[in-house]
Amino acid sequence: MRIGIYPGSFDPITNGHLDLIERAAVLFDKLIVAVARNSTKIKPLFTVDERVEILEQVLAKYPNIIVDSFDGLTVNYALKQGAHAIVRGLRAITDFESEFVFALTNKKLAPQLETVYLMTRAEYSFISSTTVKEVASYDGCLSAMVPELVAKRLKQKYGYEKYQGGIQGGAPEYLE
Repeated sequence: MRIGIYPGSFDPITNGHLDLIERAAVLFDKLIVAVARNSTKIKPLFTVDERVEILEQVLAKYPNIIVDSFDGLTVNYALKQGAHAIVRGLRAITDFESEFVFALTNKKLAPQLETVYLMTRAEYSFISSTTVKEVASYDGCLSAMVPELVAKRLKQKYGYEKYQGGIQGGAPEYLE
């Protein structure tokens, strides 16, 4: 069984993440979407448990995707899970340098693991979790950035309790 790990903070998950997950899911028999308990990130908006719960809801229809969380080095977690590869996404050339360092470090630590990079689709290349949170904090339109469930949860986090939906677009069509 070919197992892939797609690690990230997913604070929150975006349509760009969903695009990569959907594409990676066809490359592996089992894809583990793993929420990193990243102590180097400044205080996250959603707790790890909230992020896992959101991911489980958004990804429920994919039988070969498992959602989990981990603490520590990604390579150690991947080896413990019996993974063959770590999946990463590249949005722009600016991502390349840091991702290159991660890949080389991971290869040194666990030579048996491969790092697989998927290029983001152009329509998602501008989306980041940081941008999504900024837009949400000002009650902006999130329709092209996140699935509706995530938009609702963001609006609630930022105190827009009266949010009634109205998100147009949501997840990419092939994810619906």
